[in-house]
Amino acid sequence: MKRIALAVVALLSSVSASAETPDSATVVITAARMLDVVSGKIVQNPQIVTENGRITLVTTSDRHVVTDARRIDLGDLTILPGLIDMHVHLTSDPTLSGMQALSYPGSFWTVLGTAMAKRTIEAGFTTVRNVGSADYADLGLKMAIERGAIPGPRIVPATYSIGATGGHCDSNELPANYVFDRPGIADGPDGVRQKVRELHRRGAEVIKYCATGGVFSIGTSVGAQQYTQAEMNALVDEAHMLGLKVAAHAHGTNGIKAAIRAGVDTVEHVSFADAEAFELAKKAGTWFSMDIYNDDYILAEGAKNGVPESSLAKEREVGLRQRQTFQAAWKAGVKMAFGSDAGVYPHGDNARQFAKMVEWGMTPIDAIRAATVKAAEALGREADVGQIAPGRYADIIAVAGDPTKDVNLLRDVKAVVKGGSLVKDAR
Repeated sequence: MKRIALAVVALLSSVSASAETPDSATVVITAARMLDVVSGKIVQNPQIVTENGRITLVTTSDRHVVTDARRIDLGDLTILPGLIDMHVHLTSDPTLSGMQALSYPGSFWTVLGTAMAKRTIEAGFTTVRNVGSADYADLGLKMAIERGAIPGPRIVPATYSIGATGGHCDSNELPANYVFDRPGIADGPDGVRQKVRELHRRGAEVIKYCATGGVFSIGTSVGAQQYTQAEMNALVDEAHMLGLKVAAHAHGTNGIKAAIRAGVDTVEHVSFADAEAFELAKKAGTWFSMDIYNDDYILAEGAKNGVPESSLAKEREVGLRQRQTFQAAWKAGVKMAFGSDAGVYPHGDNARQFAKMVEWGMTPIDAIRAATVKAAEALGREADVGQIAPGRYADIIAVAGDPTKDVNLLRDVKAVVKGGSLVKDAR
């Protein structure tokens, strides 16, 4: 089970690249309209010229004609950049929650991730940050996708989430007499530094750790801080020294503030942040990534899916408060990036969150920016993704109509282009 990442690599060495591999020839993409996510304006008759999977020119079809190129004409649709989700778990399935998830071996979840990756890109999310996966499965998925063996988004992998003994990122489901390996657990400043180095060595491109308890962990208070300030400081310092960004899972007020003081790049969930936390985040430039849709799904479907009552009770404690915090943080001017926690609810439904973001204070273009240009900035990859602009990957989605007027159009993506290749056409 632990060798699954190596097995995936060996398997992929015999698989040839698929049509999703970026074209080396020039590709021209046209449509009726384009949403410029920076200005918020609709551009008529866009023409996007790409080379080797990246955009070289953005113009309009009446100003510039490119010959000798393969064309992708998206007809009477509106194009915009491929969407970015800052918080997913591709190897999780919400319909297999609680103790029933323990019936499946690690290899099952890796295979399952291939289907979830396909759902994700077909939903229009061409880049995701996978913030926690056992058996280094997100690395295997990333390699398979990049080789062209399977369809899926660009993945920024965290591998294992780092957590304290007995905390949210630990495995507390089984009785005390069961002894098993827990590769993400680290305690003390030296321990967390070593763990960051180990995950970096294995291929992590972002470090995710659990600063507080959570909804789905057994025996933890959802808001209780689980790492000391000294441990968080050491973890973030080590990650930044290695050039890695850091995401902190944090629901509770004290844990949120400690994470911000430690210098994390993003705080996830952020349910009980207060005005002081907002000011700390604004001063530090910390991003909030808040999963404000999934409460609806968890409370409606969780019991049927096997979520224990103790976790449902914590979700009832968190859900409304988190949405109120989202609204207050946005009004206070905190930087916000789109993060859905897909895997806690079904993959492919990521875009359901846009309507909640609008309901709780954002305009449609603000919500779209949170999943494009702003998320790219939070990732530190604004030169690659988040805009339809020269130099970026030719990752483009198309919808029918104007999503700045009806953000729910993003739930029905008609076409997806990744790296200059058409990977979905549902017109």
